[in-house]
Amino acid sequence: MPQPYQSEFIELCMKLGVLKFGSFKLKSGRESPYFFNAGLFSTGAAIAAVGQAYAAAIMASDVAFDVLFGPAYKGIPLVTVTAAALASTHGLNAPFAYNRKEAKDHGEGGHIVGGPLAGRVLIIDDVITAGTAIRESVQMIRAAGAHPAGVVLALDRQERGAESRLSAVQEVGEQFAMPVIPILTLADLMEHIATRGGGEYADMLAYRNRHGIGG
Repeated sequence: MPQPYQSEFIELCMKLGVLKFGSFKLKSGRESPYFFNAGLFSTGAAIAAVGQAYAAAIMASDVAFDVLFGPAYKGIPLVTVTAAALASTHGLNAPFAYNRKEAKDHGEGGHIVGGPLAGRVLIIDDVITAGTAIRESVQMIRAAGAHPAGVVLALDRQERGAESRLSAVQEVGEQFAMPVIPILTLADLMEHIATRGGGEYADMLAYRNRHGIGG
């Protein structure tokens, strides 16, 4: 059964149109019965609620970390609101940082903005599709002499790759031997839909049976 913060996050996503049901063609070419677009968290109230959901997932996971890191570009607002929520709601005043796509050649210079990457660094991002942003983040963290502590995501689609029995999330977790902590998984989403009597459940179940990990 989804935790209260997960159910609240699902309802928020549905209200804002971040989570839509229907028929959507993905980059993979697959026809998905649902679509998740984190770019639609575009108001102050919405992004504040997102920060609370990320913070709740972090606290529920008991993951140990010293610094939060948000990969450009979507990770930048996410890491900022997550750090704010951890401080305001959970009394945890964690430093955070993010990267520039291009190094600054004046002032302090460099790619990293915010607190230094040191100790255990927890990566904050929206989803893992191919894992490219996470791999680049791990490289930056290790180059700074720090250790990647894990990744926190909005959604794990629990969907295997076109040429793999593993999902992109599983591949990243195995490659770097670190936890991947989603606010929601497809299983959480389906259970919530079933509980509220949504007619979308049958389509999601069929899709999971075709493309889900272990399916």
